[in-house]
Amino acid sequence: MAALLLSGCGFWVQGPLPIVVIPPPGGPPPTATQNGSITITPQYVALAPGQSVKFTATSSTGGAIAWFVNNIPGGNATVGTVDATGNYTAPANVLQVENIQVTAALAAAPLLDNATAVVAIILPGTPLCPPLTGHPLVAVYTTYLPSPGKVSVEFGTTTNYGLNTWQQPTPSSTGGQVTLEVGGMRGNTNYHLRGQIVLNNGATYNDADFTCSTGTPPTTVQTQISTPNGATPQPGIEMWNTLFPANVTQAFATDLQGNVIWTYTYKGTGTDLLQGITLLPDGHFLMVISYLSSLVNAGSQPGVINEVREVDLLGNTIRSVNMTQLNQKLAASSLRDAAGNVYQLGSFHHSAMALPNGHWILLATYSRTVPIDVNGQNLTMPVLGDALIDVDTSGNPVWAWSAFDHLDVNRHPMNCGTQSCDWTHSNDMLYSSDDHNLLLSMRHQNWIIKIEYLDGQGSGKVLWHLGYQGDFSLIDPHDPNGNNDPPDWFYAQHGMNFFTQNTTGVFRIGLMDNGNDRTFPPPTGQVYCRPSATPVPTCYSTMPLLELNESNMTATMITHYMPGPIDFSFFGGNAELLNNGDLEVDFCAPHAGALVQELSPQNLNVVWQGTTPNADQFHVDRLPSLYPGVQW
Repeated sequence: MAALLLSGCGFWVQGPLPIVVIPPPGGPPPTATQNGSITITPQYVALAPGQSVKFTATSSTGGAIAWFVNNIPGGNATVGTVDATGNYTAPANVLQVENIQVTAALAAAPLLDNATAVVAIILPGTPLCPPLTGHPLVAVYTTYLPSPGKVSVEFGTTTNYGLNTWQQPTPSSTGGQVTLEVGGMRGNTNYHLRGQIVLNNGATYNDADFTCSTGTPPTTVQTQISTPNGATPQPGIEMWNTLFPANVTQAFATDLQGNVIWTYTYKGTGTDLLQGITLLPDGHFLMVISYLSSLVNAGSQPGVINEVREVDLLGNTIRSVNMTQLNQKLAASSLRDAAGNVYQLGSFHHSAMALPNGHWILLATYSRTVPIDVNGQNLTMPVLGDALIDVDTSGNPVWAWSAFDHLDVNRHPMNCGTQSCDWTHSNDMLYSSDDHNLLLSMRHQNWIIKIEYLDGQGSGKVLWHLGYQGDFSLIDPHDPNGNNDPPDWFYAQHGMNFFTQNTTGVFRIGLMDNGNDRTFPPPTGQVYCRPSATPVPTCYSTMPLLELNESNMTATMITHYMPGPIDFSFFGGNAELLNNGDLEVDFCAPHAGALVQELSPQNLNVVWQGTTPNADQFHVDRLPSLYPGVQW
């Protein structure tokens, strides 16, 4: 039988506990008032049943004070009692949250000269601990407020707590129920948790302490963490995305010591891979789960997921778009490519992006049979390209873009042969908030392109191409060979990010330059590096940081970081600017496994380092916490 046990140490949940709340009486919460000469402090208070507070009342006339609770002299057991000196005690037996009015009145003229304070009576919140929540590391806390306000939960291994969730508001102007998922706890550990309430009227309330013991998280790859020379890294957590091996939990977060504090698991086939994890403003995570885009026939396998998902901390899917649904909606829509073809897509892959208006930009493979020149042979064959689809909050496609409409299919520097052509292999997107256009990283073109999007009103034309043989001139003050030296450009790149607040004009962008098909001056020319390549002068990966000037079309190399002996990562990776100005870079797939480094911007010294031996990390991101706007 389910039960909620109370003790002086807190609350413990035994068995599934239904959340049952009784709403307060209708109407807006009362407000404190003052009529005549009397003042009362405090004006707003929040109490648990049976708790007490001392009110102070003064009268400028010096007359005697009489006390009332909900207009009852001295109150009673139902509404609480107040003595002659203003000590109010909330009722001990409360069935529902409610607002109580405590009034101090001039005894000689109580109806004409009085002041009223408001007491919000708040019942203890309802905790639900792992594993009853369905997640071994996430608890759930629910409370009900009789007035509008915000709720958060502080938690830690002692009653000093130390960590906080974000604040969530009540659903209406009269208060209501607030439910919080509490994530960020280590496995197999006992935690203290406590609800913190701030009402809009200024009253604050700390709920009773309760304890939860977390369970055993699913298996993840092992992380090895170091902090060289006692440096201080940017606070926060690390979000890992294991691509290979695929038989472990692919999405997990750790603290900066490497302790696992959150995981996401799903049921899929052996070809399904989780690609990219983005923390959204609503506290959920956006991710792609599908097969490798180059495996064009994998979508026909039974049970393949091929889906973009938004999930909460418990792992519940809140919103999703799968490829079958999208193709059906595309066929029924008016969206067509430039040749008049209906968009019928293959796989979601690498990246999905949420826009400020709630729309998603989805990246998917799009195959066309077209004439193409491959190594001097004029062929007509299927070519694998990419499409971008803008879907609204209901998953309806409202804008589409095809690489076939805007790029030359005969430019294919990487992975295009006479039997198959993986032409563009795009892998990342950015939204330029300054001009409302899109940046698309195309690995097999060695280009980042800017697309006229204009929040769904753009033509889709390519505004510029960044990279070797593109529209920008490269300025590298550090290269003794001079500017526009071909190997200084990026090749087969991944994981771009803006490194400035502005995203147009003069701005900076950083990325992972994998370098699979780097081009060198004659006589070397283009070099193709394979996964087994030993780092040599022509096979290396870097993190370039470029300052782009869209007026004079220059790209200035600010830095070109290489990590030393582990300097060729065949695929994956990303770069980002941290809040303290440090740089973080993920070398996804060197021979020994992923290498993730936080670097000081002044000298590129390593501040923090994480490795996952024999495991590749597609992207790794430093997040402030598991909650938007909260720094741990």
